[in-house]
Amino acid sequence: MQPKKPPCVGRNIQKIRKQQQITLSVLAERSGVSKAMLSQIESEKVNPTIATVWKIARGLEVELDTLLKVDAGKLKKFIVTRNENTTTLDTTENGPHIRVLSPIAMAEDLEIYLINFEPDTVLKSAAHASGTEEYLTVIEGSVKVSAGIKTAELKTGDFIIYSSDVDHVIANASGKKAVIHMIVRFLKKQWE
Repeated sequence: MQPKKPPCVGRNIQKIRKQQQITLSVLAERSGVSKAMLSQIESEKVNPTIATVWKIARGLEVELDTLLKVDAGKLKKFIVTRNENTTTLDTTENGPHIRVLSPIAMAEDLEIYLINFEPDTVLKSAAHASGTEEYLTVIEGSVKVSAGIKTAELKTGDFIIYSSDVDHVIANASGKKAVIHMIVRFLKKQWE
């Protein structure tokens, strides 16, 4: 009978820390375990005590047994992006003002935006990669969406899906503020 393989605690900690997009310094502050010790644990140069693993689990806000599992590949995502950590892109002084809600790690996979349009502003976009789609919900006001040769007028509560691998435009010509929630979904590459 073969001995049971010890858990890959260091790799599990590193994997969860990266999924949560936190640095060693932040984890050190949250857990009370030094950055140097965390680095050694993650590179599996030292074997931490259960008390140390418990502190790290608390810092990562996961259960202790999550770090002790041989396969941490089945972890459930739970990523929080705080309001103060979102990015806002201003296309011009009058807008649109684009707030990026999704983490940077999701770029060119699934991107989520909240876009504020001042009256009479337009957001023009060149074609994205082949197969890309946009999912748009009007939160407030009204907008006109054009993608290729197709156009639709949308009001508060309306939802649209359109191919964005063609030139496309979102315009607020209403004279009132408009707010939209948009998801950009990129087609996965065939070889991934």
